[in-house]
Amino acid sequence: MSRLFGTDGVRGVANGDLTPELMLQIGRAAASLLPDGDHRPILVGRDTRISGPMLEAALVAGITSVGRDAISLGIVPTPAVASITRATGAAAGAVISASHNPIADNGIKFFGSDGFKIADDLEDRIAAALSTELPRPTGTAIGTARVAQNLGRHYYDELYAGNVDLVGLHVVVDCGFGAAYAIAPYALRKLGATVTEINCEPDGSRINVECGATDLRGLQAAVRAQREAGVKAVVGVAFDGDADRVLFVDETDAVVTGDHILYALACSMQSRGELAGGAVVATVMSNVGFERALRARGIGLIRAAVGDRYVLERMRAGGYALGGEQSGHVIDFRHNTTGDGVRTAITLLGVVAAQRSTLHDLVAAVVYAPQLLVNVRAERRDIIERTAVRTAIEHAEAALGDSGRLLVRPSGTEPLIRVMAEGDDPNLVEEVVRRLAWQIEQEVARFASP
Repeated sequence: MSRLFGTDGVRGVANGDLTPELMLQIGRAAASLLPDGDHRPILVGRDTRISGPMLEAALVAGITSVGRDAISLGIVPTPAVASITRATGAAAGAVISASHNPIADNGIKFFGSDGFKIADDLEDRIAAALSTELPRPTGTAIGTARVAQNLGRHYYDELYAGNVDLVGLHVVVDCGFGAAYAIAPYALRKLGATVTEINCEPDGSRINVECGATDLRGLQAAVRAQREAGVKAVVGVAFDGDADRVLFVDETDAVVTGDHILYALACSMQSRGELAGGAVVATVMSNVGFERALRARGIGLIRAAVGDRYVLERMRAGGYALGGEQSGHVIDFRHNTTGDGVRTAITLLGVVAAQRSTLHDLVAAVVYAPQLLVNVRAERRDIIERTAVRTAIEHAEAALGDSGRLLVRPSGTEPLIRVMAEGDDPNLVEEVVRRLAWQIEQEVARFASP
C-alpha cells in the first residue's frame, strides 16, 4: 500500500483522488493527534484554486468535529502559514495547495507549532487514524471555526525585517494567479521598488497556466518590453501557486534559477559572517556549474535528496542556515522555517540594491554545465528497478563517465519518472537522456500490456 503523505503532504486530483470526504477524515485525524496545549487553534490557509473553498470547508469541519478550534487565514502563501503559526503560538498550521501542480490538483500539508513541517511519523499516524474511531463531542464541546482578524501582519513583519531598501529597482512581478497575488506586489512597493504586475489576480482557473514560476516566457517578454520602453534596472520575479518558490528574470531576460539564487545569497551571507557551516544545502538536481562557483568562493555544497523536506533535514542536522532547490524553493533560516518565495525575492533584490549591482552580474559566476531533464509518465514508481531499465542506467552512466552526472528518480508529487543528466558535452547529455527515457517508456508500455 502506498503512503498517503508524499514528499510534500497529500496531493491528488481534487474531488477525484482528494475528495471532501477524505479531507474531512484527514481533518479529524490530524486534529486528534496534533498537540493541543491550552486548546490552541489550528490555522488553515489555501491558494487560489477553485477546489480550495470546498476542501477547506471539509477540513475545518473535520477539525471542529473532534473538538478543536480552526482559524481560516484565507488565501495566503504557504510560508505565511508557517510564519503566522510560529508567531501566534497556534497548535499547527494547515495549507491547502498543490503548489506548482496543475489546476485540477490540490493537496494538504501541515506545519507544527514551531513552523516546521510535521515529521514523517506523525504523518503516518494521521494516515493510520483515518480508519479508527475518533471522538465526536456534542454541545459546547464542539470546536469553533472563525476567520482570522489581521493575523497576516505577522508575515509582513517577517518580510520587512532587516530594513531592506529597494528604492531605484523596477520589478515586474508575476504571481501566476496564485497565493502571492496581493502580498508580493504590496510588500515590494512598501520597500521602495517600482512594481509592474502581471497575472496578479486571484484566479484559480488560471493558476500556474503558462505563467508564474512554472513558465517564465511571459515574464521575460514583460521585462523585455519594459527595457525597450526605456526603463532601467528592471528585473522580473515569478512565484508558483503557493509562493514557496521563486525564480527571476535578470536585466538581459536570462532565467535566474534556484542555484543562482542560492549562490548570490551564500556569497552575501559569507561576507557578513552569517553562512553557518560555511556551506549551502542543495539537492542532487543542482547543476555542477553551481557547485564549481561555490567552490571558487570557498563555500561548500551539501547535496540532499530531491524535496524540500530532505533539504530541511540536512540543514537542521548540520546546523546550516541556507538551502534550497534548483526549482527556486529557498530556505533561509534567518527569516523562515520553510521555503519562502516572497521573502527570498526581497532578500535577493535587497542584495542587488545594497551592492549597487545588477542581478545579472551578481550571479554571473554560475556557469551552467549542459543539463537536460525529461519526464516520463509512469504510474508505478518501481519501474526503474526493472532489469532492462537498470541495465540502461548503467550504460548511460558509463557513457557519461567522469565528465557528467546522471539522476533517475520518481517524482514525489506526480506520477512521473524524472531522467536528468548533465555534463560538458551537450550532445552526449541529450543522447543519454533521450535513450534512457525511451527505454523507460518501453518498460511502462510493456508493464501496461495485458
